[in-house]
Amino acid sequence: MRASRFMALAAGLLASGAVLAAGGDVGQAAKQATNWTAIVMFGLFVAGTLWITKWAAAKTRSAADFYTAGGGITGFQNGLAIAGDYMSAASFLGISAAVMASGYDGLIYSIGFLVGWPVITFLMAERLRNLGKFTFADVAGYRFKQTPIRAFAASGTLVVVAFYLIAQMVGAGQLIKLLFGLEYWVAVVIVGALMMVYVLFGGMTATTWVQIIKAVLLLAGVTFMAFMVMAQFGFSPEALFAKGVAVKAAIAEAAGKTPEEAAKAGEAIMKPGGFVKDPISAISFGMALMFGTAGLPHILMRFFTVPDAKEARKSVFWATTWIGYFYVLIFIIGFGAITLVLTNPEFADTAKGVIKGGAGTANMAAVLVAKSVGGDVFFGFISAVAFATILAVVAGLTLSGASAVSHDLYATVFKGGKADSASELKVSRITTLALGALAVTLGIAFEKQNIAFMVSLAFAIAASANFPVLFMSVLWKDCTTKGAVIGGFLGLISSVGLTVVSPSVWEVTLGNPKGSAWFPYTSPALFSMTIGFVGIWLFSVLDKSAQAAKERADFEAQQVRSETGLGAAGASGH
Repeated sequence: MRASRFMALAAGLLASGAVLAAGGDVGQAAKQATNWTAIVMFGLFVAGTLWITKWAAAKTRSAADFYTAGGGITGFQNGLAIAGDYMSAASFLGISAAVMASGYDGLIYSIGFLVGWPVITFLMAERLRNLGKFTFADVAGYRFKQTPIRAFAASGTLVVVAFYLIAQMVGAGQLIKLLFGLEYWVAVVIVGALMMVYVLFGGMTATTWVQIIKAVLLLAGVTFMAFMVMAQFGFSPEALFAKGVAVKAAIAEAAGKTPEEAAKAGEAIMKPGGFVKDPISAISFGMALMFGTAGLPHILMRFFTVPDAKEARKSVFWATTWIGYFYVLIFIIGFGAITLVLTNPEFADTAKGVIKGGAGTANMAAVLVAKSVGGDVFFGFISAVAFATILAVVAGLTLSGASAVSHDLYATVFKGGKADSASELKVSRITTLALGALAVTLGIAFEKQNIAFMVSLAFAIAASANFPVLFMSVLWKDCTTKGAVIGGFLGLISSVGLTVVSPSVWEVTLGNPKGSAWFPYTSPALFSMTIGFVGIWLFSVLDKSAQAAKERADFEAQQVRSETGLGAAGASGH
């Protein structure tokens, strides 16, 4: 019965998608003509992943199956899935565009995203798997009072998920409007509907396989692109960078700069200083990317899908390998955009050095490199992969949000840990529908807004709220419930508050006069993360209650389990 309901919904969704796609090449001038190659390839991806979701639906019987695929994913598979979850459209499209615009500075994003992984490898992965069950709150709250710590963890998770979801949905809408010729709202609705199907019916099993397939396709695509870019320059990085410098210098000269000024402008792309203006901004931004990675709920959740701590460690090794490889190639593709896209009159205004089409089209740098090196067929493939990238990330985010509501709030806080698996699963699915509807609504509402800050805000919140609580609860004996909850909420509130009064929101998004922002830095992480850690330390030290004494005494047992795995649930023991 369930499978037939699934197939009916899937068939209806595909049919409506095909109708919308066929009628999508009318409307705003900013849209391109319908890209049928991309639509066919995307249709094949969707059909394949819907078949996987049908297969996964038959295996998803309990809450453990829904949240963690029953703990039956191998380290290698989980590493690919983590990479698929992490290599978002912001990475693929955004970083290549940042490299095209600022050259060397684009590397700050790549390195910042990457260096969070050693923190997870050496401090978190095994402890997460040994202590946790479904969500990171299981780990953070292992020896604490459940109601307050779960309330905090669910709040932190939902705020991070909301901002990350908005960015992904707006990105999806803009991407599909440009590439497939669909209306913006139609693209957002299709992404939301597909994501709900994956999560509702297939849970973590389907989401994992969607992420693995997407990771393989994306890695194959960027490998071919980077190979073809390097082939244009005899596989010499020096020749590629020299051409990039020459192109930027020519653009500066066309803008009226003297030859000396133009030469300096060209050389500037090989130096830092393009968009990180001072040391405090650089440190704060780097901290958000580095420690935010170790606090993202949809990434942390993946460590509960493997059978044991050894596989958790192995999955981080593979994830780091694939993600590092991906970011090296993205840097090459960004320089490929400078040399192949900005010099091509079909794609760019070569005198101004900008991609044609107005605001937002800089993010199309990577897909235009694909068209330059592989023609229309490869352009269609990369377009479909970019959309698949958004789908995979959105599915992972939705699942972590649903688990925060159903497992942390419903089962543990409201039901006092006495909820049965079936009712927890039902609440999870209702939450998935609600989150899907919210994501679509917010995606449409934020169409015109600057969304770059939303991704960095998600990382800043994760670094300021989730990471300090996770870190201190696992590694510091004197951490207490009161300290973790108050410090965590201080980090959460300060990171959101400081971002709202920063130039990127106060001036750019809210339209206040230039120079009126109360907080001068773009990323609040250096300050809000400090507030979070100090809050946890201060309120834990001041807590002299009997409950706090018991929590300190329980640390030794927690430490033994976190480091040895004794008593941890196995693959079938969830």
